Parts: sequence; structure tokens; C-alpha cells
Amino acid sequence: MQHTDWQTITMGKFTLRIRPYTLTMRHVFTVASFSRTTTPVVLTELTYEGITGYGEASMPPYLGESQQSVISFLQKVDLSPFTSPFQTQEILTYVDGIATKNTAAKAAIDIALHDLLGKLMGQPFYKIWGLNPADIPATSFTIGIDTQDMIRKKVTEAAEFKILKVKLGLDSDKMIIDTIRSVTDVPLCADINQGWTDKERALEMAHWLAERGVVFLEQPMPKEQLEDNAWLTERSPIPTIADEGCQRYTDIAALQGVYSGINIKLMKCTGMREAKKMAELARALKMKVMLGCMTETSCAISAAAQLAPLVDWADLDGALLIANDIFQGMEVKDGYCYLPDQAGIGLVKSTTS
Repeated sequence: MQHTDWQTITMGKFTLRIRPYTLTMRHVFTVASFSRTTTPVVLTELTYEGITGYGEASMPPYLGESQQSVISFLQKVDLSPFTSPFQTQEILTYVDGIATKNTAAKAAIDIALHDLLGKLMGQPFYKIWGLNPADIPATSFTIGIDTQDMIRKKVTEAAEFKILKVKLGLDSDKMIIDTIRSVTDVPLCADINQGWTDKERALEMAHWLAERGVVFLEQPMPKEQLEDNAWLTERSPIPTIADEGCQRYTDIAALQGVYSGINIKLMKCTGMREAKKMAELARALKMKVMLGCMTETSCAISAAAQLAPLVDWADLDGALLIANDIFQGMEVKDGYCYLPDQAGIGLVKSTTS
């Protein structure tokens, strides 16, 4: 898959290019429900009047998308009725209506369109949105479930980060936290990935984790257990954040009171346009906002980072977890995100890709 040729689709004034690509993980990546060493993605390029915007669809297993399903969706996209990329609302509403779900495929168009628009305007998208990159919180770095020796190694490698995200949800939870605490005392956020099923045990763990410097719980129990999650949120000493339980804008209102906040990911919500709307709605509902990612290249990471000034917590380490990124964009230095002052989403593409 690495060297599959680009497929080109001409649509009136627009040209869409599509290519599957496989990301290689630096370490085996383990969460409560699975382990993997690669992530399939599909890269997109959207060209209008000689200007090209870059996009990406990333497909971790639980999204239910594959390279083939994304390519099949993208082959249905026909932008020939549109005369300008500035018809953004109409274009993205049309793309969203082609089929249900397929959110990563839709994000690949959305990101490329925003990159293209920013380049046409000659401005980074965070400036177009009027956001200040100095407001971006420190990004967390993810420590997957592993052996004690590997956890210590990963934590040591992540010494520059001001906050670590820890994958929990198995019987090894306390061992993992104790192992991390033997190496560092930086704040932690705990991502349970729906791994806890008993609310009483979840509350007991919430207190135990809070005493050890964990600042919030991400998706503590299965998303179907709405009443249990609400019960936990009401009693937990630290905030609870919906991840698997919050996919799109229309999910948010029903989650007020069930969780303290939401985790927005471009691959879940169809891209930058809807992600910004989600952040604004959550804020209006007095909910916390986290901005997350999948394992992605710097393309999708840099796209998400454009709206990072709006959020309480950033988890934008996806490109740092892979060994074969083909873009340069948003950079992490000393645990903080730095957006390049470049038009669009700020990407430079590798000349070898």
C-alpha cells in the first residue's frame, strides 16, 4: 500500500487525487480493546486553479472504515456543480449527504478544502478564524498499555511533555499508574476507552486516580451506559470526557450532564468545519472541550491544531507516534504546539512522497 499510485478524478473546476498509505507505529500501540502496529490512511489532494490543498482520512479499527471504503466514498464525490471552493457550506453539506457515516472520508475532503481556501486567501486558518495560537494548551503524549519496562521507557522518552495521556481499562490499571509515578510526577489524563463497566468500581478508581495526579477521565464506561456515566460524572472528583460517546455535533446536547465535556476528533466529526461548531456549542453548554486525534500524519494533526486555541486540553500527538510522516506542519517543542505561519493548515510535503 505504501507506494500505490495516485488516482485522479477531474470534477469541473476541481481535481481530486486519492492515494492509500499505511502509517507505521514507532511502538506497538495497545488500548483496552486491541493492539496494532500500523494505521491505514488515505491521502487526498484537492486542486483548484493550480492551487492544491492536502487532506487525510485515518482509519483506526473502531471507526469501521477502511482504505477501500474511503476510496469508494471519495469516488462518489462530484464537485463539478460548484464553481468556487468558497462555496464551503454548500460543498461540505453536499459531501456529508452522499452517504451516512464515512466520517473519516468526509474529513479528507473537509481538510483539503480548508487547506485550499487558506492558500487562496494567503493566511493560516487559525488567523482566518481569529484565533491566537498562544492560547493552545500543552499537548499530552500518549502512553499505551504495556509492560512495566516499556512503560518506563516510553515515559522517559516523553520527558519534554507537561502532561501525559495514559491508556487504562484493564486489570493492570494501578500497576500502570504506579509505574509511571516511579518515573515522573507530571499531570496525567486517563483514557479508559470504555474499559470499566461497573460504576461503583469506576468511582473508586476515579478517587484513586485523582489522588495520583490524574486530571480527567476519558470515556470511563461504555457509551451505551448513559445513566452510569451520568452517575459517575455527578460524583467523580475529576471531570469525565466523552470520546466514543460523542461523535458529531448532533450528539452534544444529549450529553450535557452525562459527561463533564467532550473530545472532538476530526475523523469522527467530518472535519474542521464541524469540529469548530462542536467546540462552540460545548462552550455554550458550559462543557469542557478536549481536542484529540487518531494516529495521523502531520496533515490531519495540523488541521486540528488550527482550532486548538478554543479548547481546554489538546491531545495532538498522533504524528509523533508514527515513523513515516510525509508532511511537516504543526510542531511540538517542550510539550507545546507551534503552528507555522503558513497559509492553509501550514503543511510542507516531503519531496519523496
